[in-house]
Amino acid sequence: MITEQPAPGAPSLTRKAAGLSLLFIGVLGVILPILHGGIFLALGFFVLRDQYGWARRGMAWMRERAPGLCDRVEAMEARMIAWFERQTQRVRRAFS
Repeated sequence: MITEQPAPGAPSLTRKAAGLSLLFIGVLGVILPILHGGIFLALGFFVLRDQYGWARRGMAWMRERAPGLCDRVEAMEARMIAWFERQTQRVRRAFS
């Protein structure tokens, strides 16, 4: 029996919840003076951009309004990916 695997950009419940939560916190941050809403909006759009057209448009809108913020979010993603790759290599070396 062949089971169908979801596509790489297919929406998962965890990714949806994380992205929508970040967007909600971002909207609160725009309203409340104690939160920096822009970073949360950028993160929410960033998490959901591969799955939804409206999130891609939102990310493009954020890039026009705050290009430095979007660049920092993408740099943070690159650092996290590199860190996870290093940790994966360490674990593989430890168990090989």
